[in-house]
Amino acid sequence: MKNLCLRIHENESKSINGVKKMEQSFWVKLQRVKLHDILHIIYFILALPIALVYKQFRRDLWLICDNENEARDNGYWLFRYIVKKQPDQDVMYAINKKSPDYNRVKNLGKVVQYGSFAHWVFYLTASKNISSNKSGKPNAAICYALEVYGILRNKRIFLQHGIIKDDIECLHYKNTKMRMFVTSTKRECDYVSEAYGYPEGWVKELGLCRLDRLHGDHEVKRQIVIMPTWRKWIAHQTTDSYRYEDIKDFTNTEYFKYWNGFLKDETFLKMLEEEKIKVVFYPHREMQQFLDAFDIKDKNIVIASWPNYDVQELLKESAFLVTDYSSVAMDFAYMNKPLAYYQFDYKRFREGHLSEGYFSYEDDGFGPVCYNKEELIEAIMDSVKRDLENSDKYSNRHKDFFTKWDRQNCKRNYEAIKAI
Repeated sequence: MKNLCLRIHENESKSINGVKKMEQSFWVKLQRVKLHDILHIIYFILALPIALVYKQFRRDLWLICDNENEARDNGYWLFRYIVKKQPDQDVMYAINKKSPDYNRVKNLGKVVQYGSFAHWVFYLTASKNISSNKSGKPNAAICYALEVYGILRNKRIFLQHGIIKDDIECLHYKNTKMRMFVTSTKRECDYVSEAYGYPEGWVKELGLCRLDRLHGDHEVKRQIVIMPTWRKWIAHQTTDSYRYEDIKDFTNTEYFKYWNGFLKDETFLKMLEEEKIKVVFYPHREMQQFLDAFDIKDKNIVIASWPNYDVQELLKESAFLVTDYSSVAMDFAYMNKPLAYYQFDYKRFREGHLSEGYFSYEDDGFGPVCYNKEELIEAIMDSVKRDLENSDKYSNRHKDFFTKWDRQNCKRNYEAIKAI
């Protein structure tokens, strides 16, 4: 009887805590609504009747985008493929006119200003809305409410931003209601199909469109590219589910201390000089706001900023990659080149950023997992001894993992979208 009462009390506590969390989540989201979002509600209402008319004349319009301020991801490469290979397809690309990539898209085909009233008109007109970014739409907050709660029943295709390794709850079907979810490998496809809750057949193994560009001959320099991903508890101060520290001084964070310590290590710098190797340090876009903190004076190290450097070009021209948890490791491994993972904060990353999925870095990764700078430097020096060529161990993992390895990714994506 005592145990029963205890369980009842625990269940009541969980229910009360659950309600409190829902209330907190509601108020947090409510506080994020800005005047800008209210303006987009007006845009939506005014654009709706215009779109109904447009639909009569543009019955199969495809609207594509990546990030608001760039055209460098899967959306851009699919748009480029369609314009060049499928000229009869009615297609447009949404991008900010102030973006450094605006002209490269405008010179290809039709464009619309991202987040504008016209963007709303074409978003509501389009038979297919296609993006590599979950929030690739005129207004992320308003569109989320319209789509997830079933008010707007449009066909949205998620081209993906990278090959998924982890359990990313915001991409579960209940949080997106997307019609097609693109994956690139059998293991990824099976995992997303089973764990993310999409209807049968809506998750497709097609390959990322940008991977087509990683085939063929391109110059590889004696260059190490370092691309750590971001941290929610540093880049964002508020969240619905996790209390993050107040970052008053970025240089006091574990992230800065470990990366900066590695970049200034005397053994590492000496090796770069002796082996005539250059380094490009290019953190995730969310972390670029802190670039000035990395005061690196060594002539062999470049602190790279967006948009002056292109991620894909850096991956193609570099001989070795150092990252932590970023999916850029998948693109690099796709080219069968050596890499190393630097995971000094693995436990905290899992608790505060992304939960583990099907992929084990130790058992499935494409390079050694290092937990301190000494291990990382040793891994790099081992690769230098092999003239920066990949080892048999990781080349074999490449063959087993990448079940689609060809130049047909854009073609497969186009045909799958057309078939919906």
